[in-house]
Amino acid sequence: MGEFDIIARYFAPLSLGEPGAFGLKNDAAILNNATGRQTVVTSDCLVAGVHFLDTDPPESVARKALGVNLSDLAAMGAQSRTYTLAAVWPNSIDESWIAAFADGLGSAQNDWGVTLIGGDTVATDGPLTLTITAFGEVEQGTALTRSGAQPGDDVYVSGTLGDAALGLLVSKGEFGEISKADADYLIDRYRRPQPRVTLGPELQGIATSAIDISDGLLADLGHIMYQSGTSAALQEPLIPLSSPARSLINGSHMLIDVILGGGDDYELLFTAPPSSKADIKNLSNSLSVAISPIGTIDRITGESPIQIVDIKGNPLTLPPSSGYQHL
Repeated sequence: MGEFDIIARYFAPLSLGEPGAFGLKNDAAILNNATGRQTVVTSDCLVAGVHFLDTDPPESVARKALGVNLSDLAAMGAQSRTYTLAAVWPNSIDESWIAAFADGLGSAQNDWGVTLIGGDTVATDGPLTLTITAFGEVEQGTALTRSGAQPGDDVYVSGTLGDAALGLLVSKGEFGEISKADADYLIDRYRRPQPRVTLGPELQGIATSAIDISDGLLADLGHIMYQSGTSAALQEPLIPLSSPARSLINGSHMLIDVILGGGDDYELLFTAPPSSKADIKNLSNSLSVAISPIGTIDRITGESPIQIVDIKGNPLTLPPSSGYQHL
């Protein structure tokens, strides 16, 4: 099939509901913002063999490609709205793979309330490469950033951490003894992230800073510390783990490093003053999303900007380079 045939058959239907997309028949789209609202834009590129496995199902690849972008919007408190897709298809790709990918993309955008409005598609001798640019909206001046953490704030995370990093290891066969149910759960967490698209906008007026956990807890918290000019003290026992993750760790410090430094969780990490505890608890209950306090913010010191202690209060030695490195 030719480029325009692929667009018309598989992707134009995903643009229905957004008049400014023109059915993907123009070179650009038109978006109208309500008065007093700002557009928030993010873009992520995913490459086969780097950001997902070549053997991952096309539906989960689609969900991940879209989800990682919507997670960025959620971290800024934005309401997700639309997105574009630039797909670089390998010359060897089968049309059935594209069809399944489009089905997965359609399911994901329906779940998360967004619409495809354009993009590009080309062929290559190289690996499958997918770039999504997502657009969201916030009220003027209300977007969350990484620079607002204040001494005395508490540090919170949504959901559980480390599942995706462990899921990648499980999918590579690096654990011999693990139940099928636990393996399936962890692999699904790696393949199919669940961006906190409803939680993010609700954190406006509550959180002082926020980021999504894509590169690992320590790396992403480090971004907040650097931008805010603060330090953080975390407590290892407070870091929320799923039952499958906890059973795999079983006291192994090597795996604790995976929990702290692994990425792809796409949970929200944010700071908030102690006065917001009741609001955060109510928010957790109303959205049915676990939100856990894991530490506190302090003034910057001459030591490492992040300290973490174990259940006995002993400081843990952190790996020299924690988190995913893009280059």
